[in-house]
Amino acid sequence: MKLKTYFSTIAMAMTLASCVGTGEQGIGIKLENMNDSVAPGTDFYQYACGGWIKNNPLKPEYSRFGSFDAVAETNREQMKELILSLAEKKHEKGSVAQKIGDLYTMLMDSTRQNADGIKPIEADMKKIADVQTRGEALRIMVENGLKGAGELWGCGIGADMMDSKNNLVSMGQSGLSMGQKEYYLSDDDAFKKIREAFKKHVVKMFQLVGDDQTTAERKMKSVMAVETRMAKASKSRVELRDPASNYHKMAYADFKKEFAGYDWDQYFHLNFIDDLQTLDVGQPEAVKEAVAILNETDLQILKDWMQWNLLDGNANVLGDTIFMQNFDFYNRTMSGQQEPLPRWKRSVSTVSGVLGEAVGQMYVEKYFPAENKARMEELVKNLQEALAERIDAQEWMSDSTKAYAKDKLASFYVKIGYPNKWKDYSKLTIDPEKTLYENMQAVREWASKKEVEDKYNKPVDRDEWYMTPQTVNAYYNPTTNEICFPAGILQYPFFDMQADDAFNYGAIGVVIGHEMTHGFDDQGRQFDKEGNFRDWWAAGDGDKFKERAQVMSDFFSNIEVLPGLHGNGELTLGENLADHGGLQVAFTAFQNAQKKTAKPLGVVDGFTPEQRFFLAYAGVWAQNITEEAIRDLTARDPHSLGEWRVNGALPHIDAWYDAFGITDKDPLFVPKEKRVTIW
Repeated sequence: MKLKTYFSTIAMAMTLASCVGTGEQGIGIKLENMNDSVAPGTDFYQYACGGWIKNNPLKPEYSRFGSFDAVAETNREQMKELILSLAEKKHEKGSVAQKIGDLYTMLMDSTRQNADGIKPIEADMKKIADVQTRGEALRIMVENGLKGAGELWGCGIGADMMDSKNNLVSMGQSGLSMGQKEYYLSDDDAFKKIREAFKKHVVKMFQLVGDDQTTAERKMKSVMAVETRMAKASKSRVELRDPASNYHKMAYADFKKEFAGYDWDQYFHLNFIDDLQTLDVGQPEAVKEAVAILNETDLQILKDWMQWNLLDGNANVLGDTIFMQNFDFYNRTMSGQQEPLPRWKRSVSTVSGVLGEAVGQMYVEKYFPAENKARMEELVKNLQEALAERIDAQEWMSDSTKAYAKDKLASFYVKIGYPNKWKDYSKLTIDPEKTLYENMQAVREWASKKEVEDKYNKPVDRDEWYMTPQTVNAYYNPTTNEICFPAGILQYPFFDMQADDAFNYGAIGVVIGHEMTHGFDDQGRQFDKEGNFRDWWAAGDGDKFKERAQVMSDFFSNIEVLPGLHGNGELTLGENLADHGGLQVAFTAFQNAQKKTAKPLGVVDGFTPEQRFFLAYAGVWAQNITEEAIRDLTARDPHSLGEWRVNGALPHIDAWYDAFGITDKDPLFVPKEKRVTIW
C-alpha cells in the first residue's frame, strides 16, 4: 500500500551565514552573489543571483543545483556524522541505533551488493514466470506491491476531505513508470524521444536479469501496451488539481459492484485492511480501466508487466549494474543528470527516509537551537497579523468572506522545527544477515502495516508530521489547516539569526507567507478552518477570485522557458499564487515591524531595506539547471522554475517597482492594470 499525503512543496537553501554590512546585525546579502552589470528591471534574477549562478556551476551529480540544494548538502553532511557515530559501534539488537547503523552499513557495502547482484530477486521473478492462472497472478501482484512493485492503482489512508477529523481509505490512478500520461501519448518530439529511450531501457533491464533480446523485446511491448492503456485513462496533472472532481466516496459494497471483476476482499486483506465500510476513489475511470486490463489482457502480457514492475521498483538494491542502467534512463535521459550522487549521499538519504524521525531527533538535538524556534514563532505571529491586514484591505471581498478568512487564518495549526511526539520504530526490523533487497521489503511491509495500525478507522492525528525535521522544505495541509516549517529549512539563506529584518522577512518571511497563502489559493480556499471541503465564500466572491487568478495563470503560460516551450500556468497556479501572497504579506509584515522599532533600518552597502527584502527573496531561488530538467519539470512540477519565481513573480508586486525605480522602459515592467491583484 502506497502512503498518500498532501502537502505543498517549497524548496529552500543554505550556505553558512557570512553577513555583509556594518553594525551589530549584518544584512545577510552577499554581494558576490549578485551581478550588478544587469539592470534590476531587465533581469532581476540575474541581477540578484548572477554571481551565485556563475560561481556554482552545475556538478555532474545534479540536473538542478540551487541554493536549496546547498542547504541539503550541508544537512546531509551533518546527518552523515550522526549516522556514522552509530554505524561504527555495536548496539543492542532491535534498538533504533542498531537499525540506523546496520541499514547504513548495508547500503554502503557495494562489495556485498554487487556479489549478490540479481540473485535476491530471482525467486520472485521466477514465481511470476511460473504463474498458470489469472487469479494466481493477481494475488502475487498484490503481494509484490509490498516488495516495491508498482500497481495499476495507488492506495493509502488519509483525512477525508469532507469529514476532516476522520481518516478514509483512498484509491487513485497509478501504473505509469514515467510518471505522467504525456510521456506515453504526446506527439511532441521531446516526449517521443523520451518514450523511445524508455523502450530501450526496459529491454536492457530485462537483458540484465538474463533474458535474451527476443524475450526482452516482447516484455517491453507488454509493458508499453499496459502502461499506454493506463495513460489514456489517466487524468493530467492539471486535472488532478481539482479537489471536487477527484473525490468519490462510496460504500464498499457499492464499490465492489461498480468495479466488479476483481477480488477486492483479497486485495484489502493482503494490505492488512479488513471489514472495510467506505472508501474514496479519486479517479474512477482509471481504476475501471485497470480492472479491465487485469481481466482482458493476455496472461503472458500481464506476467511480463508484473516482472517489470518488480524489477523497476527494486533497481536501487540489486547491485551497481542494474542501478546504473536505471540511473541512465530516469536521471541522465529524463533530467540530464550526468553522474549519480556518491554512494554515501544516497545511503544517508535512504536511512533518513526509512528512519526519518529517529535521524531527525538526533539532528534537532545538535543543530537546531531553541532561539531559532522562538524567533520563528514570532515571525509566524507577525505574518498572520499582516495577512489579516491584507485580507481586510481587499475591496473585492465581501465582509462575510473576510471575516471567515481571518477566522481560518487564526485557526492555523503551526508546526515549527520538530514533532511534539516522535514516531515509533519498534516494530521495524533491520537484519544485517539478510540481503538489502529483503530488508527493504521488510521496510515497505512495516510502513504499510503501520499506516493501517495508526490510521485505519481512527481519527486524524493532527500531530503527525508529513516531513521529517531535517527536510529542507515546508508545507501547508488543507485538511488539518496546518503550516509546517521543519528545522532543516531554518538556515541561511532563508533564516539568519545574525541578519536584520529586511533579510529575514524577505527570505523566511516570504516562505511563511507562501505557506499561509496556500490556505487561500485556488485549492486551499475551498477548505474551511476545520479542513473540510466546503464553499464558505459569499456569493460572487469566488468568481472574483477566479477572475484575478486567471491573470496569474495566463501570465505564466505566456512565459517561454525554452525556445518553443512555454510554462504551464494552470499547473503552477497554486504555487504562483502562494509566491504572490507570500511576497505581499511578508512585505507588509516587514513594514509593520519597521514602524514598531525605535531604530528603523537604513541604507547599508548602497541598498535600502526595501531593496534588501527583495534581494533576499530572489537569493532563495538561485540555481543552475539542465535543459532536460527544464523540460521535465515544466511538464510535471506544480512549481515554476527558479528563474520565474523571481522574474515572473516580482513584476506583480507594486513595492518592488518602488524599491528599484522600475519604469515602463524596463523589460520586466507590467502595466499596473495587468498585474495580479489578489492579496
